[in-house]
Amino acid sequence: MPTHRRFSMIRDFHLADWITVGNAICGTGALFSAMTFLQAPTERWHLLLACGLIALALVFDVLDGKVARWRHDSSPFGRELDSLSDVISFGVAPAAIAFAAGIDGFWDCVVLIYFIACGVSRLARFNVTAEQLSGDDGKVRYYEGTPIPTSLVLVILLAVAAWNGRIGEELWGGAAMLAGGLLHPLALLFAVSGSLMISTLRIPKP
Repeated sequence: MPTHRRFSMIRDFHLADWITVGNAICGTGALFSAMTFLQAPTERWHLLLACGLIALALVFDVLDGKVARWRHDSSPFGRELDSLSDVISFGVAPAAIAFAAGIDGFWDCVVLIYFIACGVSRLARFNVTAEQLSGDDGKVRYYEGTPIPTSLVLVILLAVAAWNGRIGEELWGGAAMLAGGLLHPLALLFAVSGSLMISTLRIPKP
């Protein structure tokens, strides 16, 4: 392949696409911070940093849409890039933060996997139905199911728990044995969040 063609995709990136990549970078950084905390459990700031990066990812997620509309740069590529970034920042990363915070029993993991699967399904559904849900101006009027960035609420909850030292064995709600596996009641909030994502609730889009 000619050298001048190798980097054509990068040259074709719009400003909004670069902002979307910032979303993915924040989510990836949150994953690394959560894993670092598992290696050094006494350094809670790693977990707090992971939570803060998810909040920053939301800033990028909101900003890229505004920039795309302002510059009239909306495209199928941008939509797919946005979804892939959201899977990392608002699906996988929050689940990893929860695991690092102590929601790590067998049933906890089942719930967290369910949460991620719901998030992925929610984004896929939006992508294939976006045109059907669009008005005459091409703008989607409402979301079907809660948007995956709403997982930030759970991340904030985990950040408060980490700040107050209520993680690990001190996690709010304690833990219970169920059919031989450990379940932290706090994990059920992720099950509720995931279920709302794949629901048929209509949420007006700002």
